[in-house]
Amino acid sequence: QVQLVESGGGLVQAGGSLRLSCTASGTSFSATAMAWYRRASGNQREPVAVIGSGGITHYEDSVKGRFAIYRDNAKNMVTLQMNSLTPEDTAVYYCNSVPPSSTWGQGTQVTVSS
Repeated sequence: QVQLVESGGGLVQAGGSLRLSCTASGTSFSATAMAWYRRASGNQREPVAVIGSGGITHYEDSVKGRFAIYRDNAKNMVTLQMNSLTPEDTAVYYCNSVPPSSTWGQGTQVTVSS
């Protein structure tokens, strides 16, 4: 059974940075493309950063140049470094596979104040 645990969110001022971490278990992590998703209030959950099993990355346009996704297969961990944060980045952030499994973690809240 897949388990995903996200951490690292918080309250930050616009222009600040946060680093999110996710640990995964119950999956063939190293062979699985992973992504960070986010759901802002009233919106659907959407992927913002993807990293393939081979390390190739892809970013949603609004976060390009500001966010960076990494993976550590030895630790079954995916990290999202978020810089130059704006209030529009406020959301609950989740990690999951690509495509996502039916099991989601609790997510981690990111709030960016103006």
